[in-house]
Amino acid sequence: MRRLLLVLLTAVTLFGCSIGKSKSQMPIEKRIELGDHYYERGRYNKAADHYIEVVFERSSNYTPIAQFRLGECHFNLGRYTDAIFEYQELIRLFPEFKDVSVAYYRIGEAHYQKSLKPQYTQEDGHLAIQAFEVYLDRFPYGDKRESALEAIQELQYKFIEKNYNNGYIYYRLYDYSAALMYFDEILELGNRNELDKKTRYYEARIYVKRRDQENALSMLKSLKEYYPESKETQKIERLYDKIF
Repeated sequence: MRRLLLVLLTAVTLFGCSIGKSKSQMPIEKRIELGDHYYERGRYNKAADHYIEVVFERSSNYTPIAQFRLGECHFNLGRYTDAIFEYQELIRLFPEFKDVSVAYYRIGEAHYQKSLKPQYTQEDGHLAIQAFEVYLDRFPYGDKRESALEAIQELQYKFIEKNYNNGYIYYRLYDYSAALMYFDEILELGNRNELDKKTRYYEARIYVKRRDQENALSMLKSLKEYYPESKETQKIERLYDKIF
């Protein structure tokens, strides 16, 4: 029995070595071909296994292609941190690669996908904006220009939402100084949208509560100018007339 077990273990070991040797001796052209085969069928894990073997061959003409597609595999699998690393390696090692602009854009897109809802930290959102801005700076007429601009605008709105949420929380806690700090950051942007309207509404309420007639009137005038028909404007107008 022991002899049979020994024979089986030896056979398994030799078989494993044979497979490893066969894989390591596979021509690079065959590896990239297999990688593309699996990639085109959406089998990104299998494709990545072959691409990474080519990536290790730094002197091959196929290396930058494999490096880029390895990043694409990770991206398509939702492994955004790994994808960012591979795209950065492509940019570092092969800055003249034909699809390097896509790598720059994908870094922003990967951070965008990692960014959280407005109530959470927005570190990846800021990194996404930075990456998109680098893309726009390097490729001002790139194919992804409009998508990058739209993503930046959306992320910036998310930051405004976070400031608004913070300001509203402090308002509810009666910490009006902290609330005004966050609300003022929104107003300084000069946007005209729902969040701007709500921010002006709550700032006006704070000034009324503080009996700060000058600032309350200033905020009421701005509501009348920018949002004359809104219910927020009507409420502040009634509140102002009642208190002052």
